[in-house]
Amino acid sequence: QVQLVESGGGLVQPGGSLRLACTASGIIFSRNVMGWYRQAPGKQRERVAFITKLGGTNYLDSVKGRFTISRDNAKNTMYLQMNSLRPEDTAVYYCNVEPPPVPGYWGQGTQVTVSS
Repeated sequence: QVQLVESGGGLVQPGGSLRLACTASGIIFSRNVMGWYRQAPGKQRERVAFITKLGGTNYLDSVKGRFTISRDNAKNTMYLQMNSLRPEDTAVYYCNVEPPPVPGYWGQGTQVTVSS
């Protein structure tokens, strides 16, 4: 059974930072491209970033230069370092395999709220 568990969200002021983590079980993590997604209230889920098996990365334009995706295959964990957070980054953040994301793999997500 595949489980993807997101953690690290919270309430932060604009300009602040958070580091999210996604821990995987039930898959051979090192063999999968992995992605971070987010869904804001009333909006469709969008992909924020993905990281290839060898560490290549790709980012949504609006987060380039502020977010950094990384992975630790030994820990079956992927990270998203988020700096210079903006109110428009407020969303529930999810992780999944790529491409495309597998519907049955979605976890509970972790809430990120950027507000003063």
